Amino acid sequence: MGPLATPAGSVRNGERRPSIDSVLTHFGVNSQDLKKVLAVAMEKGGDYADLFFEHTFNNSLSLRDGEVNSTFSGIDFGVGVRVLAGDQTGYAYVESTELKEMLNAARTAARIASSSSALAVSEPVLKVPVQNYYAIRQPWEGVSVKQRIPFVQQLNDKVFSLDARVAKVMVSLSDVTSHILFVNSEEVMYYDYRPMVSLSATCILQENGVYENGRSSRSFRNGFEFLTEPVIDEMAQEAVDEAAVMYQAIKPKGGEMPVVLGAGGSGIILHEAIGHAFEADFNRKGTSIFSDMLHKKICGDFINVVDDGTIPFNRGAVNLDDEGTEGQKTYLVREGVLTSYMHDRISAGFYHVSPTGNGRRESFRNVPVPRMRATYMENGNASEADMIASVKNGVFVKSFTNGEVQIGAGDFTFFVKSGFLIEHGKLTTPVRDINIIGNGPKALADMTMVANNYKMDNGTWTCGKDGQSCPVTCGMPSALVSKLTVGGLS
Repeated sequence: MGPLATPAGSVRNGERRPSIDSVLTHFGVNSQDLKKVLAVAMEKGGDYADLFFEHTFNNSLSLRDGEVNSTFSGIDFGVGVRVLAGDQTGYAYVESTELKEMLNAARTAARIASSSSALAVSEPVLKVPVQNYYAIRQPWEGVSVKQRIPFVQQLNDKVFSLDARVAKVMVSLSDVTSHILFVNSEEVMYYDYRPMVSLSATCILQENGVYENGRSSRSFRNGFEFLTEPVIDEMAQEAVDEAAVMYQAIKPKGGEMPVVLGAGGSGIILHEAIGHAFEADFNRKGTSIFSDMLHKKICGDFINVVDDGTIPFNRGAVNLDDEGTEGQKTYLVREGVLTSYMHDRISAGFYHVSPTGNGRRESFRNVPVPRMRATYMENGNASEADMIASVKNGVFVKSFTNGEVQIGAGDFTFFVKSGFLIEHGKLTTPVRDINIIGNGPKALADMTMVANNYKMDNGTWTCGKDGQSCPVTCGMPSALVSKLTVGGLS
């Protein structure tokens, strides 16, 4: 049986709390079906089993050369069955909720994770999250392509109006809406409605035959109400400014020097070079540099690092993770001490702690693993101006683009999209075509000042791990690292 209509009564003042009967009807199943599938999943002696149902709608449109030139709509539907037996994990999925096919998937997962004796399965009880972190006003399901086009056209026109050198603009708008039903053998059942919208603009400037490009993006768990004139104006200005400054940028001399990481987008270093090393599976397996550092001092006592699933409308927010654990704010580093890893059910059992709400998966086709949500550093007590003034010769990084990281060791290389030289305590010439090279844990330990200008970068960040991707965000206040290697002119 395929997916049916949206669960009845699912929108009320932005809250989506339909009855369990309407949710089951939406996925074409009933409570007896769920009990039968869980029973089969446990028949080979599993310790635990869960079912992850997903019904996702995704839409996108792109504008180029002044007009919308492509649109896309798709639907994904299916269920994944996971069985845990000791250290063994069995997983199988089907793109259907026909009882016969679900039972076959359950048998496959059970055989992979077979043990000695079967356990009884009780009737699951609906779990309602304490708070909805993404209560929207206007769902994307009711918004036509015709209603969306004026906003991408407006963003295109705004970019062109800001600078006579604009030669080309590309705009992309996409939305994803997921209905999630989760059921496990511990009598837990939940439904979650997960919206997402992403908007990006790229502009290309031309001056005397030289082309430069700039980009701006936003992504939130929002409905159609996200698209407003202030958002469009802000993004247009960002894209043009990023391209325009490159005409004055130089490639500086490289070497080891102090680096001031700008607020917001510098959080990518926090995410890639440090955050992954705090994910509990890497520590449980001993591949993270922090595997033996729990509850130990790893940096200055003015540093606090958080992974948070509770920021309203944030791209990384989760009412409940993909294992039924409620979204929560987790301090990874508090006053310089590594206080917690990011846990899913498996790693939490290994460490004898509670899951932290970090069990996430790309879709019903994937097994959940510890994943970041919104990872950021909290404010310090310095000012960015004082930080810059303390540097005789160094680099201020405004934004990064792609890079490479060795997760276990934390060694990284990041390409700097935009930044400035710091000369005698002042920002001077814009820089380009440089890399920042270092080690994440060492960079954290070498942070000597953290500013009070925290900013979340709400771009279209997506994290890849174990062959699957998840939406995330990152952010931080400006921070001074006493020494990093800057790859520039030799």
